[in-house]
Amino acid sequence: MIKDKPILSVQNLTVNFDAPDGRVGAAVDEVSFKVFPGKTLALVGESGCGKSMTALSILGLIPSTGEIGNGTIQFEKLNLLDLDSSDLYPIRGNQISMIFQEPMTSLNPVLTVGRQLTEALVFHHKLPINEAEQKILQMLDRVHIPEPRTRLKQYPHQMSGGMRQRIMIAMALSCSPKVLIADEPTTALDVTIQAQILDLMIELQEEFNTAIILITHDLGVVAEMADQVAVMYSGKVVEEAPVISFFNNALHPYSRGLMNSLPRLDSSSTNNAPERLIEMPGVVPSIFSRPKGCSFAPRCPLVTNKCLSVEPPFEKKQHDHYVACWEIKRSA
Repeated sequence: MIKDKPILSVQNLTVNFDAPDGRVGAAVDEVSFKVFPGKTLALVGESGCGKSMTALSILGLIPSTGEIGNGTIQFEKLNLLDLDSSDLYPIRGNQISMIFQEPMTSLNPVLTVGRQLTEALVFHHKLPINEAEQKILQMLDRVHIPEPRTRLKQYPHQMSGGMRQRIMIAMALSCSPKVLIADEPTTALDVTIQAQILDLMIELQEEFNTAIILITHDLGVVAEMADQVAVMYSGKVVEEAPVISFFNNALHPYSRGLMNSLPRLDSSSTNNAPERLIEMPGVVPSIFSRPKGCSFAPRCPLVTNKCLSVEPPFEKKQHDHYVACWEIKRSA
């Protein structure tokens, strides 16, 4: 594992939700990972695997129907789970920022972009509005927003999706946070804009030495951005490895399924017929009706009777490569 001191350490985090019929389900189930300054950790998995809920837990933003059941979230010397909402105000949006998944719904439609961008600087750094505006203009220039002074007077609906996403990045980075959480930062953007957004995040990370938690289901984005990969399934981390090790030798059957479902430019086909993608059968189980044993067992090609009855431990299988699977053996 990386030997530097982590800026953020999540240990055994569990987030529970109550169903109307009284059942309790864990959307996040004993999740642990570390994030280091200047590095990017990618949380990967299908929708419903617990990635976004993990991120919201870090900022204390889980819905009112959920609660933290267990764990610690250590940010520098603070356990964020020991803090109430008022104690989190100086940290949220200042030292830890988040780029939310949908910029159109994350930005307030009835406030100008300038009002929303300067708010964090006025609140956290106590800057006069004119100084905050000057700093925001510099940040908008950094994220390649044309005519930034004009944009300050505009509303979100007057901008394209790519420009709104750049606004969200500028907002998240305006206070120079130590940790940036990016939840599907390129969703619904065309490939050209996606590439520009990723290049921008890498550029700003190098300048500010920001630690990034990248939440995505796009393995192409992971290959471009990440240093470390943690694969989540049904609320748990089932595999974690350095990015090169992960792409060279994904071990967990779920990780292999994700890799095999990617379209390939070098794939061959007969009679010029298009080659079908390999799909994984089934869906992620509900948090209120998880199967006994390994949650992936009903979809797994390697399933055994032991998988159906006993949950596998998350353990080291190879150098710096951790997996939760009975059928993956430890290397010597």
